Amino acid sequence: MIDYSEDPSAFEPKFKRFENALSKARYIAVLTGAGVSTLSGIPDFRGTGGIYTKQYNHLDVESLLNIDFFHQHPEIFYKWAADVWFKLENYKPNIVHETVARMEKMGVIHEVFTQNIDMLHQRAGSKEVYEVHGSPMHNYCTRCNKHYSYEQIAPTASKGEVPYCSCGGVIKPDIVFYGEMLNPHTLQKAEEIFGRRCDMCIVLGSSLNVSPVNQLPYMAISHGSALAIVNAQDTPLDGYATFRFRDLKQTCTALNGYLDRKEEK
Repeated sequence: MIDYSEDPSAFEPKFKRFENALSKARYIAVLTGAGVSTLSGIPDFRGTGGIYTKQYNHLDVESLLNIDFFHQHPEIFYKWAADVWFKLENYKPNIVHETVARMEKMGVIHEVFTQNIDMLHQRAGSKEVYEVHGSPMHNYCTRCNKHYSYEQIAPTASKGEVPYCSCGGVIKPDIVFYGEMLNPHTLQKAEEIFGRRCDMCIVLGSSLNVSPVNQLPYMAISHGSALAIVNAQDTPLDGYATFRFRDLKQTCTALNGYLDRKEEK
């Protein structure tokens, strides 16, 4: 794991200003991306060695995640997804998930919107989690729309086999594929929070390259919200960030120190 931590002489004064802004903020929303899950051993998408940088049977992974391809070749998708999406119980929440959950429990933040589908925020204890790209926790038959849980289909899917409904239809995870729309209720909630309510937006581990989720921080800053970004790689919104940090672990360690002091008061 590459260490992106900043020199304490640069990090600590910057974090002190961030800490002061945290204490004054009235409504804080968090957006997390694939970089958060890398600390749990789950590869990210666009970073070095990420899922999208590799091919599967001479196919680009983004092609595998196209809804038309899924309907035509579910057997190829499930062979690829077996180790990626259907063995999530092998991964554990990390310091970022735990810190976010603690911040929510203490009332420092209000909602977590995540681009991830690994369910680690919930396992860490977060309650108000909105999965903008869906979740393998929910699955449905593409023929009759009968719903299935992760536990019901994971034994089959984790072997790279297509799970079938009792009606004979192919079961699809309720994850947003290319060519599909985001859940309108989740999107509406996100637009309400980022576009009108929050006065601080914290982005953790997202490259902010995926639309329309990357528009949420834009919505926040457009109505005067502060923006904090913690991500190893540069993002298109770095120039708008009130606070910019590189290392998730370093930042979350400092955040826990802030929470410790807050509890002592």
